[in-house]
Amino acid sequence: MKRSIASNGLILSAFALVTSGLIALTYFGTAEQINQQQQAKLQGILNAIMPSQLYDNNLVHDCVVVSDQPALGSHDAQRIYRATLNSQPVGVAIETTAPDGYSGKIKLVVGLTTDNSNNVNIQGVRILEHNETPGLGDKIDLRVSPWILSFADKTIESDKLKYFAVKKDGGQFDQFTGATITPRAVVNAVKRSALFYQQYQQQIFAASNTCLQNKPTVLTLKTAEE
Repeated sequence: MKRSIASNGLILSAFALVTSGLIALTYFGTAEQINQQQQAKLQGILNAIMPSQLYDNNLVHDCVVVSDQPALGSHDAQRIYRATLNSQPVGVAIETTAPDGYSGKIKLVVGLTTDNSNNVNIQGVRILEHNETPGLGDKIDLRVSPWILSFADKTIESDKLKYFAVKKDGGQFDQFTGATITPRAVVNAVKRSALFYQQYQQQIFAASNTCLQNKPTVLTLKTAEE
């Protein structure tokens, strides 16, 4: 009896070792391919919200990381990808969060540039992650509705901030029938991101590139009073 139990235990152990080895081989064999696919997906998103003709650097590999920023809606680390042309600042693609979606947090990325008057121009916006209700709030997703494209070419002007809102709040953006909370959350997140960039753009571009670090250094931003 004892020999049978011991024999079965050895067989199970051997099976577990072989299975673990196969899983490890599969992971290491596909890790590079998965990473390439993720990089390609990221590049596609960034190209969609920051036209490639505006910059000549490698946008995916030029960024800073910020965290605990109320204006960006999250305490988590979020990346700001920096676009430059001939080594001169052009704009950013900034990860941000709408914490007040109808079904929770909405993660998005916003492409921003500035003009000669320091107004912030929105190049594009894409939703990265959401849990909004299918058929209602999920219209923020480009796969469901073109609504998110309405941000392109809009400008944030300090004296017209009240118009950067959904129409129900006196602004210019459509809300969804039966679902105002979701588009309102996204519109406000985009506005906060633009104002954040307007305030900190010099520090963002002055900071060292931390994109390729295994554990990126978090950029400490200072207000004018500090």
